[in-house]
Amino acid sequence: MELHELTGRELRERIVAGEASAEEATRACLERIAALDERLRAFVSTQPDAALERARAVDAALARGEEPGALCGVPIALKDNLCTRGTPTTCSSRMLEHYVPPYDAAVVERILAAGAVPIGKTNLDEFAMGSSTENSAFATTRNPWDTDRVPGGSSGGSAVAVAAGETPVALGSDTGGSIRQPASFCGVVGLKPTYGRVSRYGLVAFASSLDQIGPLARDVTDAALLLGVVAGHDPRDSTSAPEPVPDYLGQLEAGIEGRRIGLPREFFIDGLDPEVEAAVRRTCDLLADQGAELVDVSLPHSRIDVQDGQLSAYAVAAYYIIATAEASSNLARYDGVHYGHRTDDDVDLIDLYARSREEGFGAEVKRRIILGTYALSSGYYDAYYLKASKVRSLIRRDFDEAFARVDAIACPTAPTPAFRIGEKTDDPLQMYMADVFTISCNLAGIPGLSVPCGVSAAGLPIGLQLLGRPFDELGILQVARACERAAQLPRRLPETR
Repeated sequence: MELHELTGRELRERIVAGEASAEEATRACLERIAALDERLRAFVSTQPDAALERARAVDAALARGEEPGALCGVPIALKDNLCTRGTPTTCSSRMLEHYVPPYDAAVVERILAAGAVPIGKTNLDEFAMGSSTENSAFATTRNPWDTDRVPGGSSGGSAVAVAAGETPVALGSDTGGSIRQPASFCGVVGLKPTYGRVSRYGLVAFASSLDQIGPLARDVTDAALLLGVVAGHDPRDSTSAPEPVPDYLGQLEAGIEGRRIGLPREFFIDGLDPEVEAAVRRTCDLLADQGAELVDVSLPHSRIDVQDGQLSAYAVAAYYIIATAEASSNLARYDGVHYGHRTDDDVDLIDLYARSREEGFGAEVKRRIILGTYALSSGYYDAYYLKASKVRSLIRRDFDEAFARVDAIACPTAPTPAFRIGEKTDDPLQMYMADVFTISCNLAGIPGLSVPCGVSAAGLPIGLQLLGRPFDELGILQVARACERAAQLPRRLPETR
């Protein structure tokens, strides 16, 4: 097996054992990127010289007998909304096209301390606003299993980099499903931790009460490994929780006998793709064969309705008020004076603001800023934002009541496999519904994970989503590992077409 085909854990073991070097692993990934990425466009930028220099430093440290870190020599891709010192962080936006941070995000500090080798910055929907990675200012990322289809979003670049073997692991961010939905579409594992489990210091803000950073990996073991590195309290993030971090990797193989797995009736609906439902239910039955008990549960305020073949959902409505309102506030700083792109064609201060934002922001970002500004405006705050906040509280209460009965909840990650590029771009509402099963997790602040559970007749991956109690990432990782064992999907990289 070639180096780029190995998981992060397998690579680390070979490097520590002296069977391969960090430099060889890095070169293998860079060669893979060179061979594939002109077509896939997973990366906004790569830093080959810096990566190779870093890999040589890891090899030198090992040669000196230093203790290897948890990610010793493992190449990693970083979503391009994570600040990296001395390297552009663009958020795939013209607004930040030339921004070079003077500091590293907390998660970048932690992976470096663990011996990882950052290899490049991955493409995303601009400012993480999207579900398909078609909203990038620089390129449309393509699904490696079928390059006519989207990889999901907004962490589409990170998901593609892992799925295609360009890097064994990656970091993404998840505001409404932006790790889990592309993980499902690309056939990898994606984990959104509990809000507060991973520091957001150095993550460019979209919706501050919803954003979380998490791992994407080729298997559950690597997801557990990477989460163990980036999780933990950080005093620089006021929302970071001082919760102890379990040994995710060491306890991963615990069985699931006696676990109660909830199946939410609101998520198994008429509009759900039959192949997705069949794969999810089949995997749940396999969990029952391993000793888990399947229990019907209800999440009434996450209800999804189908009318005339179209989906609608309370959680989606609440999310797109809260998220856009927070985006309106967070992105107000990009005015052409303090931050971001500045127009060359201004007359006065107001004109400077207007033209800088017109030139710097893409259509989807503008749409969300306008929606959020409207929801927060005088006379509408109570009708929209306050009401959405109340719905959010009801959604959290539904999960609390469900978790009083079950240990985890299983459901589809997305209502369909990956859709075609351009299929939903003219209908923003239908694009928003691609996250119909993932959004409530962010509103409630609980952990969620997508694990591959099947393949459609067209050869497209299907993901199963697991939701857990706050700070019980270990529990859903253990169930996900059981899913992985049960599904026994062949381990292979896509033949990009």
